[in-house]
This record gives sequence, C-alpha cells and structure tokens, in this order.
Amino acid sequence: MAKAVCVNGYRRPGGGVGGLQPAGKRRKADGGGRCPEKKSSHLSAALFGDDCEINHDQLYELLKYAALGKCHNATQPSWCRIYHQSHLAGVVVIVLHEMSQLHFYKFYLQFRHLRKAFQHRFTLIPSTNFLASLYGEGANPKPQNAAQGLTSTSSDCIPESSHLQCDPIIQKYGEKKRGLTSYTLTLEEQEKNDYPIKGSPGCKDYIYTECDQQRTDSSPLFGLDCEMCLTAKGNEVTRVSLVDAQGQCLLNELVKPESTVLNYRTRFSGITKKMLLPVKTTLSDIQTRLKKLLPNDAVLVGHSLNADLQALEMIHPSVIDTSLLFARNEGRRFKLKFLAKAVLGKEIQCEQMLGHDPAEDARAALELAQFFIEQGPAKVAELNLEMLLTTEKLAEVLQNKAALQQQGCRVQKQLNEPPHSSKPCFLDCLQVTGQKPLLLGRLDASGLCQSNPSTSNKQILQRALEDVPLSAFSIIQFNLGPEYTASHLLAGLCEEVRGKLTDMLTIYAGPFEEGICLKSVKKEFGRCGPIQSLTVLTETYQPYVCIQYEVLEAAQLAVESLNGAEVAGSCIKVQRPVTAAMLDCDVLIKELELDVENEGVIYVAGLKKSLTETDLQEEFSQLKDLETLFLPKDLQSGKHRNCCFLKFQKPESAVEALEVINGWMAKGSRLRSRNALASGHLWRWIWQMNHSPGKPGRNIVHETTEQLSDSELDLRKKVKKLDHRIKKLYRSLQNNTLCIVLFPGVNSTCGSQSGLGLMGIKDDGGRSPC
Repeated sequence: MAKAVCVNGYRRPGGGVGGLQPAGKRRKADGGGRCPEKKSSHLSAALFGDDCEINHDQLYELLKYAALGKCHNATQPSWCRIYHQSHLAGVVVIVLHEMSQLHFYKFYLQFRHLRKAFQHRFTLIPSTNFLASLYGEGANPKPQNAAQGLTSTSSDCIPESSHLQCDPIIQKYGEKKRGLTSYTLTLEEQEKNDYPIKGSPGCKDYIYTECDQQRTDSSPLFGLDCEMCLTAKGNEVTRVSLVDAQGQCLLNELVKPESTVLNYRTRFSGITKKMLLPVKTTLSDIQTRLKKLLPNDAVLVGHSLNADLQALEMIHPSVIDTSLLFARNEGRRFKLKFLAKAVLGKEIQCEQMLGHDPAEDARAALELAQFFIEQGPAKVAELNLEMLLTTEKLAEVLQNKAALQQQGCRVQKQLNEPPHSSKPCFLDCLQVTGQKPLLLGRLDASGLCQSNPSTSNKQILQRALEDVPLSAFSIIQFNLGPEYTASHLLAGLCEEVRGKLTDMLTIYAGPFEEGICLKSVKKEFGRCGPIQSLTVLTETYQPYVCIQYEVLEAAQLAVESLNGAEVAGSCIKVQRPVTAAMLDCDVLIKELELDVENEGVIYVAGLKKSLTETDLQEEFSQLKDLETLFLPKDLQSGKHRNCCFLKFQKPESAVEALEVINGWMAKGSRLRSRNALASGHLWRWIWQMNHSPGKPGRNIVHETTEQLSDSELDLRKKVKKLDHRIKKLYRSLQNNTLCIVLFPGVNSTCGSQSGLGLMGIKDDGGRSPC
C-alpha cells in the first residue's frame, strides 16, 4: 500500500476543521500585516496493486471532506488522506461525460496532459446516476446563479469555547499543541495503569527493551498490538504486530504458547487450534526480534498497551496509550473501534471478519496518536467525541428496536427489497463557509444543467476560466458528443483495444530445431513473467513458438533480454506480432514507462511461487527506500504469480535497485527486472480485458493495413483538443487546488465499462505531487 508522507517521524493523517474559503475571501496577512507562512496541502492515496478500485461512496467521502473539512461530520476518507485540508484553495471536479477507462487507454497517446499531470489514478465502478452519486441524495444541482437559496448555519460545526473548557482532554493537556513527549506516560501513570516497570517485583523475569536514549519530539513512533489466548499460565501471546510511523508492518507473527491452551478466544483473537499447530516461534523469539527492531529512542503506541506488554513479558520506558490519550471523565475509556471511526473515519474490527487484525489495530492506534499530536488537544476536543458516542449508541438502540418491529410477516419483504442507503447533500452545507458551488456543463439525464444545451466545450472552458477562481467547489463537465460516445459503439471500441492489448502481451520466438524441448523453452521465457499460453507454430519451415504473457512487463522483458539469446540449443529471434495497430507499440511502451504513475516503480520476475509477501520483503530488505511491495494474484484462482512490483520513495532509488537486481542476475540469480509499465490500476484492467469473452485468436499474424477512417482521425483530434482544454483549465488553477478528472464509465444495456479517476493537488510546478 502506498504510504503517507512522514513528518518528524510520524504520519500526518489530519486536515482542517473548517470548509474551504473562496479564493477572493482568503486573508493574505495576519493582524500585523505580515504574510503568514503558507502551508501546502498534500494528498496521499493507497492506490497500488489490488487497492485501485474505488466506488462512488468512497469518492463521495473524499469530495465531502475536501469541501467541508470536519464540519457536518465530514471525516478523512478511508482510502486516501488530505493533509492540511483547510489550506486547500479549492476543489475542481472535471467530468468527461460518457467516457470510460477504455477511452483513456484507447487514446492514451492523445491524453498527453492527463497522463503527465496526475500520479494518483483509480478504477471507478460505473453508476447509473453518476453525478447524483457524487454529492449525495436529496441534491438538486443548479447552475451557480440559481444556487442563492442554499441555507445553513455554522453554529453546529464548531463547539463553543466555553464547552471546550469542560472537556476532559482540555483539562488534562490544555489547548495548545505540544510535541509527542508531552503525551508519553509518566512513571507514576504507568504504575497506576498496571504497566510493567523495571525493578518492580512482578516483573523480575521480564525482558527490557534497553531503549534508554533520551526521547525528543522527533523520536520515532511504533504501533504495537497483540492477540492473546487463555492458557493454564494465564493470558499468553498468540500473535504480535508492529508497525512503523508510516504504517508499514514490520512484524506480524504467530506465537506458540508455552502452556496448554484453555480458550483460543477465536471470536476476538481470530486464532484457532489449526493455525497454531505448525507454529514454532516462541515468546523468546519475539522478544529478541522486538529488541532488534526498536531503535534506542523508540516510543511505543497502543490501545491499553499495558495488557500487550504484560503478555509479551517486556518492559519499555516510553509509551503512548491511546485509551488514556483521548481522555474521558470518571476513568472511562473509548474503545479503539469507536475512535478509529470517529476520528480517522476508518472501520476496523468488522463483524464480517473472524477476530481482530492486530496489524490493523496497531496501525489505527498509531494514526490516532499521530492525529492527536498533529492537530492538538483543542482540535480533538472540537470533535465532541462524547456526543458522537451518545448519538451512535442511540442510533444502535433505535436500529435494534426497528429490527424487532420488522420481524415476522415483513421478513420476506425485507429480503426482496434492496437496501437503501441515503447520503446527505453536502453541496447544501457549503453555505457554512460562504461558498456557492459552480456547476458547468450540458443538460443530461444525471441532472447537471446548463441554460443552453448546445453549449460547446469551448464555451464551457471560457466560463470555467472566469468563474472557477471565484468558487471553492466546482464541477465542470465536458462532452465529446453522442456520435463518439454512444453506448452501441462500445463493443467495437472494446474489441479494438482488447486486440491491441493481446498483441502487446504476445511474442514470437524462433527458429528452433526440430523436436525442441518445450519445457526448457517455457522455463526460460517464464523467468520474464507469468505465461498465459504457449503454442508451437507449424506453418513455418522451422518451429517457432507463440507465447502470450499476463503482464506487459513480461512480454517487453522477453523482447529485451532474449532476442538473440540461445534457448533450447538454438539462437533465436524474439519479436512482437507485426500488425497495423502495433506500429506505434514502441512509442506506447516508452510513454508507459515514463508515465508518472510508474515513477519509482520497478517490475521483478523469476520469483518462486511459494514465496509470500513477508518472504519477499525480507529478500528485498537491503534495497534502499523500498516503500511498498505488490505481489499480483490470479483474479480467478487467487494464486500468486511469479512476479512483483516494488515501489520506492525516490525515483533514483528505483534506478539503484534495478542495478542491484541485475547484478544479482549476473551472479546466477534467476531474477529479472525492468521499469514498470502497468503497476497501478492498469495491470488489473489488462487482466480483465485479456480474460473476458470475445478475445481475438492468435492464429493471424498479419492484418490488412487499412487507412484510418475520417471519423477515427476526427475523434483523435477531438480527444487531443479535449486534453488541451483540460490542460488550459488546470494551469489556471491556484496552487493547493484539489483537481479530480473523472471518466465516469458506462453502465447500460449495451454493455458496461469501468470508469477511471485521476487526481492530485496542484503544486508550484503545475503537477500534482505524490
């Protein structure tokens, strides 16, 4: 998963507490007339590998939080993070009507600006009522000049100052922000809350972490959580998880209890007898590993961490306990599950899961501490957690009561009716900060309206250039026209793109000697990546093989590394199919390699399929600045493929890693690597296209070259012009503007195609930073 930006050793998951201010209303100086230091907003998204598919509820979360901050219970979205939300200059959503992911990759070379400006991309699940799904039910979107009637008040967004003084958090810590050392437990607090203390009688045989270095506000934070079972000895550890300040899991290990297990507590721990049968790791092994992993000035973070340290039989001098950090009256404590949802907007410990995930709990506790440190006690108190908890409990009671009343004869009706979840219209809430949403586009079924349906993209752009700087939230819709995006044209476009993808995944190799050993050929070419099919061609004088790979990088690696090589006793040539559509293949491969989405990402093949992600993390641990590892799986069988993608914090670190791995290969390693071509959402879409019905056969090597039709040339020109208009609008935006470009996707009786989202916050360089 892509990791958030690290600041002074901890991740910044917070944002502003208020909505955005229109550009014309922002103050440029403080009371003394001096310009205050401008903070830059940042966007971090976990869009790597399997986590690239986003639904409209998740997109709604992002837009609501970006527009409102903490007002109206807007919380950080569950799948990405906006840092310094209150410093956003605005939010601009560009909708490309009736276009899908298919259109983006069909005209990939024409969308020059889009693929260079936005590093964060995601597959978007199509919706029948796209725009309404963005801003919630109950919305009645109108143009800007008709939005004067929005009414709302800001009194319910921010608690009064007098209320804050009574908050136990303010009473304990005051209102000012402090460094992390202000929130670590004192020795007296540790004794009072049953923490293992060095030298105390009950901790005689406990292991001391020996982290004795003086703590500072820059000391690194580590999240820790354990799962326990009941044994004849008492509570014993069965699983341990440790995560670092960026949320990366450093340790996630099952542990074999010393004594006979009396109760596995599977409901809470998720541990079963079968899981522990092959485990040989002991508590002593875990203690040793933890001591090695923790630096001398480490600060451990956990929720009721005393129980974890007691079960681990370890002593650590510096801890932050989130059950005590988020203080309540009368010694009561908030549950971790509630805090994660109320503060971070995260759902953890879901009922569908068997037991808790200690890595998830450790990460949640860590992020809660980071939020508290970054935002300060006053901002945390403004969340009014006691009121949120009361509201949640009341809703649960009413829900249970309603469920009881609806039993009996109404059960069948409930089963037959789809569930209805309504979302409030957050556009109505923009009045809180004096904002009026700007909606520009053509009249369509989704509700976005314009007084003149024949308005051209040129006119929409001109209006947007004038009005977007005056609005904090804008939705701009462009349209290629029904003659180019009609749903009945979708099937032909899909076959065209699928055919080109198939050709790009296919290579021909030969000539070979008669009676070649296919096993040797498959083994050699399999080191480049997962093979979907391998067939021998008999139409030629000497045998050739046709190999179709599952990922683009594998086919490219085969062409680059095996062309002219000796395989199965023959010196062979390796090439892709020669078709009209493939004449620009080299250009397309080069542009994919330079795509900002693949910046700092490399592809590695030749892995043993038995290796797990943990094994690979250990194997590649010596590579500098490794941030994320993604191990693709077959979407049908769920089995790992023999390749992976490695994402690095810096592009230069990826270049160094390629040199290191290629050096291993020179010493006899079976690993092969190159720059990534389809590391993000694209690999999944390629797999789906390659395995969907109607895929063209591979028995035709050459196609008849036909001149491009006038309509095809005209469409390419229109797409290029559309990309240019988006570029012009994007360049006009202020720095710190969140810009999201949406290809909504198609969901009709003629077919369905997933959408695509591109997003980023514009910086001084004009590009969305990662």
